[in-house]
Amino acid sequence: MGENGAAKYYQQPAFTPMDVSIEAGNGHQGLKCYDDDGRLKRTGTLWTASAHIVTAVIGSGVLSLAWAIGQLGWVAGPVVMLLFSFVTYYTSTLLADCYRSGDLMTGKRNYNYTDAVHSYLGGIKVKLCGCIQYANLFGVAIGYTIAASISMMAIKRSNCFHEKGHDNPCHASSNMFMIIFGVTEIFLSQIPDFDQLWWLSIVAAIMSFTYSSIGLALGIVQVVANGGLKGSLTGISIGVVSPTQKIWRSLQAFGDIAFAYSFSLVLIEIQDTIKAPPPSEAKVMKKATLLSTVVTTLFYMLCGCMGYAAFGDEAPSNLLTGFGFYNPFWLLDIANVAIVVHLVGAYQVFCQPLFAFIEKWAAKKWPESTFITKEIAVPLSSTKHFNLSLFRLVWRSAFVVLTTVISMLLPFFNDVVGLLGALGFWPLTVYFPVEMYIVQKKIPKWSTRWVCLQMLSLACLAITVAAAIGSVAGIVTDLKVYRPFKSS
Repeated sequence: MGENGAAKYYQQPAFTPMDVSIEAGNGHQGLKCYDDDGRLKRTGTLWTASAHIVTAVIGSGVLSLAWAIGQLGWVAGPVVMLLFSFVTYYTSTLLADCYRSGDLMTGKRNYNYTDAVHSYLGGIKVKLCGCIQYANLFGVAIGYTIAASISMMAIKRSNCFHEKGHDNPCHASSNMFMIIFGVTEIFLSQIPDFDQLWWLSIVAAIMSFTYSSIGLALGIVQVVANGGLKGSLTGISIGVVSPTQKIWRSLQAFGDIAFAYSFSLVLIEIQDTIKAPPPSEAKVMKKATLLSTVVTTLFYMLCGCMGYAAFGDEAPSNLLTGFGFYNPFWLLDIANVAIVVHLVGAYQVFCQPLFAFIEKWAAKKWPESTFITKEIAVPLSSTKHFNLSLFRLVWRSAFVVLTTVISMLLPFFNDVVGLLGALGFWPLTVYFPVEMYIVQKKIPKWSTRWVCLQMLSLACLAITVAAAIGSVAGIVTDLKVYRPFKSS
């Protein structure tokens, strides 16, 4: 059994489709309810897969893009963004082909990213991939908690500025908002399976378009009010920042842009929700990836460029909470509510693979433990009930609490976003997809295609290292003046 929906499958025998037909008393009807691997028939489509991707991609990362373009300038900023979008799309198509081992229509399914690495690469690379993927998912949970709390705090401060004027400091603490976000995630984390999150992803995708559109509209209005575009060809000027800061911030901008495209780590899990061929899951996933990448890149370019055009060197690290915009305050409030709702869903999309991995491991380690394997049927109505797992309740709640506490200790939105983007981009978006594709297609070593793929991987490694260095430098600088649990 794969990891997705692990808690659900632990309690059930590993039925084959034939087993199901015998139990159902109607062979052909029973077969129709299950896929070729004996699991309940998948129902995902191009649109649900696209919604999952958009939920994962157009996240809090879009809000830092005006700042990122501000560090790089009008030339390098858009070029870097386009390069990241192309690389992400290309390597995602390679990864989509790795969902099944062997034939794309009938090969053995790989239920998650680590399963795919195990099938194609094996050995120490499986453990390495698992560590990187799950550490990144853990980090994303922290980043999203920080971003959601900043948006909730921005609503409070926006209303304060409206009542008391822009000169009032309107201090607010993010801690209470982080706790509110964490409590919400404790409840939602009890949803057992990834494929039961489709409705949450669609809501979250709508929210992401809502706040991105508001940010874009406010940027356009500000540009009109300014009477022209701000910014320069080379980005923030030396003098406004020191030469060393210019280097660090430019490198960190690479990490911010990389984070804005970080969805490869859940691509296989999303693909595992798509209904069985024909057409193959890989074909549907490639179309969903192309659609999502084009849409998100368009939004990213518009939001990032218009934000930079509106504020120039003073572009805030978070476009809708940095208070470059003060009015109309009610529109800012709507945008920030949309951000929070989106991040509530995105948190679950990213964390479900990690939840499922731990639950599968625990069930394998202690198969006789009723605490781990038993589920309690909680009635919701006369015809519906919810299967509550005590282990799932305890472990997932503990995970949310831990990420919330770490977020309260390190609430540096931009630096955390940059570091997460840097650490996850090369290994998960480039290296493993390239290596698996080479094995699957049996590409000869030192052939032209092999050399080109390796050059792409090495170039992305260099960018990842540089972006990580810039983000760490930013965190070190922030820590020198930061005091935990203080209002800002």
